[in-house]
Amino acid sequence: MKAHRPRYGPFALHTAQDGPMPEARGREEIAVKNPASGEHLATVVSASQEDVSSAVYSAHETFKAGVWSRAPAAHRAAVLSNLARDLEERVPELAKVETLQTGRAIREMKAQLGRLPEWLDYYAAVLRTHSAFVAPTQGPLLNYVQRIPLGVVAQITPFNHPLLIALKKIAPALAAGNSVIVKPSELAPITVLEFAEMAVAAGVPPGVLQVLPGYGRTVGRQLVSDPAIKKVDITAGTDTGRAIGKIVGANLAHYTAELGGKAPIVVFGDADVPSAVNGAAFACFVASGQTCVSGTRLLVQDEIYDEFMDLFLKKVQSITNRMGNPLNPKSTMGTVISHRQLERIQNIVQRGVGTILAGGKRLTGLSPLDGYDFSQGAFFPPTVIADVPTEDDLWREEIFGPVVVVKRFSSEQEGVDLANGCKYGLGAGIWTQDLSRAHRVSAMIEAGLVWVNTHHRNDPSSPWGGMKESGIGRENGLEAFEAYTQSKSTIVNIASAQETRSVQDWFAEEDDSEKRYG
Repeated sequence: MKAHRPRYGPFALHTAQDGPMPEARGREEIAVKNPASGEHLATVVSASQEDVSSAVYSAHETFKAGVWSRAPAAHRAAVLSNLARDLEERVPELAKVETLQTGRAIREMKAQLGRLPEWLDYYAAVLRTHSAFVAPTQGPLLNYVQRIPLGVVAQITPFNHPLLIALKKIAPALAAGNSVIVKPSELAPITVLEFAEMAVAAGVPPGVLQVLPGYGRTVGRQLVSDPAIKKVDITAGTDTGRAIGKIVGANLAHYTAELGGKAPIVVFGDADVPSAVNGAAFACFVASGQTCVSGTRLLVQDEIYDEFMDLFLKKVQSITNRMGNPLNPKSTMGTVISHRQLERIQNIVQRGVGTILAGGKRLTGLSPLDGYDFSQGAFFPPTVIADVPTEDDLWREEIFGPVVVVKRFSSEQEGVDLANGCKYGLGAGIWTQDLSRAHRVSAMIEAGLVWVNTHHRNDPSSPWGGMKESGIGRENGLEAFEAYTQSKSTIVNIASAQETRSVQDWFAEEDDSEKRYG
């Protein structure tokens, strides 16, 4: 039995009667394909303009009705916990779907999806423990401050971690009591659509979580432009983030944007070299380099450069030799998302800039691991390039593929300057056994996430977001929960009626006593 259906459509309150095999009825259809083989996986009916308008309207009406927005926190927590348990049971099949629609190795997807219930459990726990507070307002006044939901929120999610990134946004938004509309990537929408169905089955009321598949230039733009949307949360490239930010700003809506990255990996001379090599390989090549925190600039101090590079290039060759069918649990690395992206990466790499030490061209022929025919898919090997000028695009721009540039540095300050010599500031890695240096350099690195002697560690409690051109706001933690809420102060006069009459009559006749204003 297949883990997914052959057809999907918009998952919305007004499309509930369409059933599991929706007809197009004049709407555009999107073919979702496996980038490792070109195989057709599913046909997805794109949301129309009418679908977007109807979904926003029903989300707003559902929010006003209060079936979720005013439900007790304990009830919302119980539903999220139930959903977490349901998700646990479906991890194996959903991981397979993720591999089929993204081309990423099944080993990666099982490990990643196995952690997703933690986000639902975390925000369920936040609901059970989060409390309002009483502000120390002067006078006989009781001023209590609550967090209340925003309303209808829109989320735009990418192809590289389809369900992970969607869930990182959906979990705090639902916990806070909002109505949520998600526009997943047209390249990998299946698992997000499956999850929305699971959410309703677990007790999320219809109309609270809706998913509108389609293209960003049409469905996404219309969704974020609707004035009923009170918050937009996106993961995208920086140019897209700027364009959407202009729209959101004009509507005076809240905005969170996790955008581009060009993470430096700074390896100091006192690092444990084998650990640093393994950590750098993970940073650079997990998810085929298609993450915003991918290690794309590898900076190695002079005294260990030769030793490090010898081991690193051997590691790269080992990864390449063990690439194969992404569904093979022994396969080390999968494809990039499409042949279009493959061509883009190869064109950038093959411009003659720098010295290619490994990789550099798409894989063809048969896999040494399992005989898989690489020519069927968008396979690009781990690629290492040295001698790249810091003003070149390979150094400055996000490639979004398994490509890393390598550079030497001498002093600590030079390493920091090279790490910070970039317009992005999402993630960074430091490798050192010097405790003082670890803290000192971490403080100087201009990034929202700095890992020391590890990389790409993530937790629902840990804020995730960038500096500079890498975005606005944070995912994860209490910060994300509060970003999906707004504060509401209720100020109650607790003075007696007699005191209230004498003290609060601002316009009293023949009374020259000092009155309070504010």
